[in-house]
Amino acid sequence: MFFDLHPRIIYVNLHAEDTTRKGLLIMYDVIILGSGPAGLTAALYTARANKKTIVLGGDRLGGQMAGIATLENYPGWAGSGMDLAIFMQKQCETYGATVEFVSAKNVSADAKGGYVVTCDNGVEYQGRVVIVATGASPRKLEIDGAREFMGRGVSYCATCDGFFYSGKTVIVLGGGNSALNDALYLADLAKTVKIVYRKSAFTRAEAVLRERVENTPNIECLFNTDLAKIEAKPDSNEGELIVTTTDGEQLVVDGIFVAIGHEANTDYLSEDIKRDAMGRLAPDAMPSGIFVAGDVYSGLKMQIATAVGTGCSAAMDAVAYLNKI
Repeated sequence: MFFDLHPRIIYVNLHAEDTTRKGLLIMYDVIILGSGPAGLTAALYTARANKKTIVLGGDRLGGQMAGIATLENYPGWAGSGMDLAIFMQKQCETYGATVEFVSAKNVSADAKGGYVVTCDNGVEYQGRVVIVATGASPRKLEIDGAREFMGRGVSYCATCDGFFYSGKTVIVLGGGNSALNDALYLADLAKTVKIVYRKSAFTRAEAVLRERVENTPNIECLFNTDLAKIEAKPDSNEGELIVTTTDGEQLVVDGIFVAIGHEANTDYLSEDIKRDAMGRLAPDAMPSGIFVAGDVYSGLKMQIATAVGTGCSAAMDAVAYLNKI
């Protein structure tokens, strides 16, 4: 734990193994779960409204945004997603918000009409309201070998692991914006990138991305194809994999990057709270004093701009609620 004695800010770094504060109940006006663009925007607004605010940011700053190498569709920003997340954190901290990197494990109502959030470090945080902005995680590939080779050839983060496949052959599985962005990023590193997509065209991806993929010579598109099995190539000293498609074709590759959609991070909430098929939440179905923002928002297009917008809206609703009770 360390403290930086800025005139207005106290920075606190809590590790999961830190036992000095276990069992201690900490009081806040607003507890924000998640440190992506939705959560950090909400923190900026509630802190500026003079509400005592804490962001419980999970295991890393920025959420999915942190993995974007270059942002092209967020107005006014042309840097990386992580750089934007760092800027947003500093901005909300300037107005008095606290950001701690711990993950919520349970949210329960207290006797005073507020909520208690229990985290993975054993600390409980009490808040008058909670803003849920924990985002979504990549949907896992469920075929033979996918779990076995996770971290040993199967990855869900191109910007994290792409470097290890420089000069090699990789597959990107998926056909949306995320998959095409991953393929374009990997094309600058890998010898060959094969996009495997179960449909006949990239109808879900933006036109600008489709055009870039078509004009990138080391990207090959395999349409109407899906994966059935992953296994190690016998006698390979390079860690190569044999990937069998659903039509029986076998591809020899060095790595597989999976981008087949997302599932909301809401499993720490009560099972009584209504969710859609992706685990996302309907704001009008939430208990009193709990608000929703970002990729956990049911029906919302999963973009940084929409996350910021719902973060602002949730914060303003939370402030109005606090001012009434």
